[in-house]
Amino acid sequence: MDLGLNGKRALVIGASRGLGAAIAKTLAAEGATVIAAARRVEAIDGWIAEIPADIRGRVEAAQLDLSVVESVDGLCDWLLEAGGVDILVGNSGGPPPAEAREAKREAWLVHFEAMAANLFHLTQRLVPPMAQRGWGRIVTIASSGVEQPIPRLALSNGIRSAVIGWSKTLASEVAAQGITVNVVLPGRIHTERVDQLDRAAADRSNASVEAVAKASMASIPVGRYGRSQEFADVVAFLASERASYVTGSKIRIDGGATRSI
Repeated sequence: MDLGLNGKRALVIGASRGLGAAIAKTLAAEGATVIAAARRVEAIDGWIAEIPADIRGRVEAAQLDLSVVESVDGLCDWLLEAGGVDILVGNSGGPPPAEAREAKREAWLVHFEAMAANLFHLTQRLVPPMAQRGWGRIVTIASSGVEQPIPRLALSNGIRSAVIGWSKTLASEVAAQGITVNVVLPGRIHTERVDQLDRAAADRSNASVEAVAKASMASIPVGRYGRSQEFADVVAFLASERASYVTGSKIRIDGGATRSI
């Protein structure tokens, strides 16, 4: 299936590793020109050097610290000078584990700025060129915790829920300009983040990481963790010409783990 991404320009945030890197590689393989942004540019340069040469030329690394608004504005200024982007994939990473009763006010403010406020600001700056062209795709990575809160991830559950409300509101505002706005909800996709959570759970329960992972997989109807490529393929479709009538949606990619209807 031709996704119609040839000639499109995409910005993928949080692209140094994990889901962001997988999405950036997949969009480039489908013909898009990709700006892969993260704090650790050297990590992006590392995986760019390892991908096939015909794809490598369509990926460029850019520095971005989403927790610093000046960094956000610097990247936006650079992108807008070249006409902006057609596709924006928002991926902010996750805050540390914390229970709702223990998370401090300072933690809420710091992580809200990086995961929500600055993401909203970046999107606001990049939307106008999309509207002028009459075409755009905004895909934001959240978490299954917005539908079924994950224990000890109060910061993530709360802040990402705010992102959902923003995304749904934006979708209605820009639909007539040919811009779609969707959110993808990863479940247990096997990344370093999931390994980190499994290690934390193992430490709390005095169990092995292997035992914790096995129990976690047993709770997923598919019976395993997802693969980054499986997740990236769904994002690539939502970013494509083919997904022109999908907007304002939350798409679960969780192997059936979320129990709500």
